[in-house]
Amino acid sequence: MSVKQTVRQQYQAIVDLAHGSNIHTPTEGWIRTVRKALGMSGAQLAKRMGVTRARIAQAEKAELDGGVTLKSMQAAAEAMGCRFVYAFEPPDTIENVIISQARKKAQAIVAIAGKHMALEDQAVSDSRTRQEVARIMNELIYEMPPDFWEDK
Repeated sequence: MSVKQTVRQQYQAIVDLAHGSNIHTPTEGWIRTVRKALGMSGAQLAKRMGVTRARIAQAEKAELDGGVTLKSMQAAAEAMGCRFVYAFEPPDTIENVIISQARKKAQAIVAIAGKHMALEDQAVSDSRTRQEVARIMNELIYEMPPDFWEDK
């Protein structure tokens, strides 16, 4: 195994920790939800952060609209005695995400070759097609070519 592959596996292990964490953003957003859970008013949070009450309202709205900054989230969390954490939660393990992309690319490669072969009256069986997709998938996963994540 190459150094590059070992490093990639280490990163995969880190990301896989987030998979299935089952953390969802509350409908009112984290700032307002935690503030209310603490029984803290917007004015009290504003005072702790050294900003105006209007700025708290703006931050709560911006969070819901997707426009809040990480710096603002960090400051609000700290002012409420919390630790701010953000993550990307993959829909599956990273290995399965990679396998899915490799399968997609391999199927596209085999489909193009299959069309050319069919035009030359040299079509292959479904079994042979599946074998070729599996072979190309394994190559793609191992090599991770530069265009691996490009959809063509």
